Amino acid sequence: MATSKSNYICQECGAVSAKWAGKCEACNAWNSIVEEIVESGPPKGVRSQKGRAIIFSDLKTKTKNIKSRHTTGIAEFDRVTGGGLVDGMALLIGGDPGIGKSTILLQAVCALAQKGVKCAYVSGEESEDQIRMRAERLELIEAPVQLASTGNVRDIITSMETEALDLVVIDSIQTMYIDNIESAPGTVTQVRTSAQELIRIGKKRGICVLLVGHVTKEGQLAGPRVLEHMVDTVLYFEGERGHPFRILRAVKNRFGPTDEIGVFEMAEKGLVEVPNPSEIFLAQRQEDVSGSAVLAAIEGTRPVLVEVQALVASTSFATPRRAVVGWDMGRLSMILAVLEARCGMNFADSDVYLNIAGGLRIQEPGADLAIAAALISALTGAVIPSETVFFGEVGLAGEIRPTMQMDLRLKEATKLGFKEAICPANPSKKKSYPAGAAPIKHISDLVSRLQMEPKKVVAF
Repeated sequence: MATSKSNYICQECGAVSAKWAGKCEACNAWNSIVEEIVESGPPKGVRSQKGRAIIFSDLKTKTKNIKSRHTTGIAEFDRVTGGGLVDGMALLIGGDPGIGKSTILLQAVCALAQKGVKCAYVSGEESEDQIRMRAERLELIEAPVQLASTGNVRDIITSMETEALDLVVIDSIQTMYIDNIESAPGTVTQVRTSAQELIRIGKKRGICVLLVGHVTKEGQLAGPRVLEHMVDTVLYFEGERGHPFRILRAVKNRFGPTDEIGVFEMAEKGLVEVPNPSEIFLAQRQEDVSGSAVLAAIEGTRPVLVEVQALVASTSFATPRRAVVGWDMGRLSMILAVLEARCGMNFADSDVYLNIAGGLRIQEPGADLAIAAALISALTGAVIPSETVFFGEVGLAGEIRPTMQMDLRLKEATKLGFKEAICPANPSKKKSYPAGAAPIKHISDLVSRLQMEPKKVVAF
């Protein structure tokens, strides 16, 4: 019988220590270290058996006939996964509670089951009747999906070996457990070992395994970081509770592009895909209002037009407030510093508020120019023309740097009726500018082009 010993594992970061401590030295989390019993190896005096030789193969040899991708028919979901699900694929989807993780997966497996893919939905959080109630609300009750309510990984693996399944959903990985590990479900050891066993059997038998993961209060996937390394694809469900829109974002994908997004709207009968999110994000935009600019952004391979809103107000505090929703706070501070140093504008005695309308979070540096335009408009009170879009990166010297996929941004803007795009100047003199492009080289050119004088608006 193998010997066992006690290890003290941090439940926040997975760091292992020889003794208990109140604070984890790796992540500085308090009261997160828990004692767990692990097997250390064979008993004393027993010699471990020698491993067998591995049989290698060349690149041309195929061990299995992997089928083409399984498309769900939900265009936004298929876009994010890279065109559909692959046999033996391990996918992890995380997001805030109630954001729609279980709903989108139930919709996806029901769509696949109706196409002849043999799917099973295993839940450790809900009973079978509760899953049926949700399927009935989504009008998916007729889909031939097999249901089970259990958290025992051994039972799930045995079923995967005996049943002819093509896809299995595990909802959620934090509720799964292996009975010979003396730790509670959701601990680092249980999550890591359970996921490893499920992924192993999925790869061996060519079964696509979809794992639902909980997130911490910081928005990161709960459990060890190695969980994201073990799977093939990691998806995050994003969205504000006050907005009906949900963003499905791929942060890792071995079978497709990363940073791809899918846009959904939470409706009465589940998540409805939004084929043209630009129209949705700009639907409530008000014209002739200062502090509003339209950004032509790129999310993955898709151009998206969103409204950037800025508000500059006189402050009553010694330290002015800086509040951002949907963008990076550090990058806002940089844009404000560039406008003050290179254009002579004064934000030091004003509160600055910035919002990306619609609940979308923008991460690309190409949003700098639109942010700067909204801030200049909010400070001076001048109104940006409603038929103008912005994109471009702003450097510390005030220069406007080029961004990728300029043609796609302009095409999307033209489709929605925009006639002018203030963008970076092309560094290559041989290449001509597309129609509607208004290139600039410095942030001061933005002030001149929009005919905005850097003066403070007097509040009424």
